[in-house]
Formats: sequence, C-alpha cells, structure tokens
Amino acid sequence: MLKKNSQVLNTLKNNDEILLKFLKAKFPVFHNSNFFFRDLQYGIRSFLEKKDIYVTYKVSENLANDIAEHFTSKGIFLRMNNQGWKINYPEFAAVEPGDPF
Repeated sequence: MLKKNSQVLNTLKNNDEILLKFLKAKFPVFHNSNFFFRDLQYGIRSFLEKKDIYVTYKVSENLANDIAEHFTSKGIFLRMNNQGWKINYPEFAAVEPGDPF
C-alpha cells in the first residue's frame, strides 16, 4: 500500500503543471491569490479520480501535504499560515481586472 502511495505521489509530481491547470479550472487560482489546504486536498482527489485512481481521505491529506511541500520548494506556493499559501505563478496572472467568472 505504501509503495502504491509513493507511485501516486510521483505521478502527481511528474504532472505538476497539469495538476496546477486542473486546480485552476476547478478553483479560482490566480497569481498572488490565496489557496487553501482543503482545496488542494479535494482538488488532488478529484484529479486522481479523473485518472481512475481512488484514494482515501487520509491518503489524499498526506498527498496534499507532500504536493504542497513540492510546490513550496519550487516557489509556486508561498506559505501564508497553517491553512494556506499564496500562489506565486505568473502564468496564472489575470489579464483583465475584475471578476474572473
């Protein structure tokens, strides 16, 4: 089971740009916006389900922690507090001011 979880983590890390784009499509993710842990956790879970990979709540929580660490080390997430980050991803900058929806 542990080996399978590490394979899932490697899948997420190898597809981190695709994961970010998926999260942007699912949640309001913009450069300099806040992003919260539970959004990341449920986003990862949904991303994996699209690939027919089903994980438990606890496993998705662990994966979210690991991916958050990965994005923090790459400078994409800037830790704001224990519950969230600021997105540092200029590719997600809003091109027009106002409501993105």
